[in-house]
Amino acid sequence: MSGLLNGKRILVTGVLLESSIAFHSAKLAQEQGAEVVLTGFGRLSLVERIAARLPKPAPVLELDVSNQEQLDSLAERVRQHVDGLDGVVHSIGFAPQDALGGNFLNTPWDSVATALQVSAYSLKSLTMAALPLMEQGGSVVGMDFDASVAWPQYDWMGVAKAALASTARYLARDLGPRNIRVNLVSAGPIKSMAAKSIPGFDGLTKVWDERAPLSWDLADPEPPARGVVALLSDWFPKTTGEILHVDGGVHAVGA
Repeated sequence: MSGLLNGKRILVTGVLLESSIAFHSAKLAQEQGAEVVLTGFGRLSLVERIAARLPKPAPVLELDVSNQEQLDSLAERVRQHVDGLDGVVHSIGFAPQDALGGNFLNTPWDSVATALQVSAYSLKSLTMAALPLMEQGGSVVGMDFDASVAWPQYDWMGVAKAALASTARYLARDLGPRNIRVNLVSAGPIKSMAAKSIPGFDGLTKVWDERAPLSWDLADPEPPARGVVALLSDWFPKTTGEILHVDGGVHAVGA
């Protein structure tokens, strides 16, 4: 049976729990014919247990995007499993607790710097680390959250997401000549590990309950994962620097 990603080799970062968009992106990619390699940070044994729930076995590599040695060795480690890459999924974000939760005016630079490096600059770091494997071009897809407005409690992570969107545009500009597309999926809130770390997350979910033209299910990561797989496929051959909203339409309507 033909799939959207038949024969493609995809690197997926950020798989931690089965509830994550990253896990469902990896699952759908496999179901659509891709060979998938995963990366994890810290709790690798947990990532390996979650990876075992995918339709097919997938190797798990350690990757701390703030560790230059691990970035420098990524291409070589990926080559032990696949001979190249056609796509990369960036599903990485982190902000220290004092950068969230209404502490915006008092957050120290060290915490802001961590949020920006891990959540935004890492899109560039990861893409450059994978670049030697993408000699024939390919697609980089990152996970975004609407940064066009200031959300309650989201604080410096919102700033980091704005930086992520800008980083994607500049990468799209500079990597276009290599036939590499760089796009983001801006998803609505999902009850994932990342969501649990955001103070006041329940307040965000009420926005979707009240405003989404299309009903939004917090427990269903598959719609944004489908957006990721679509952007990894050849069905968007001339789309780059774009933000694809998979948020039930909330971005399009006013309060």
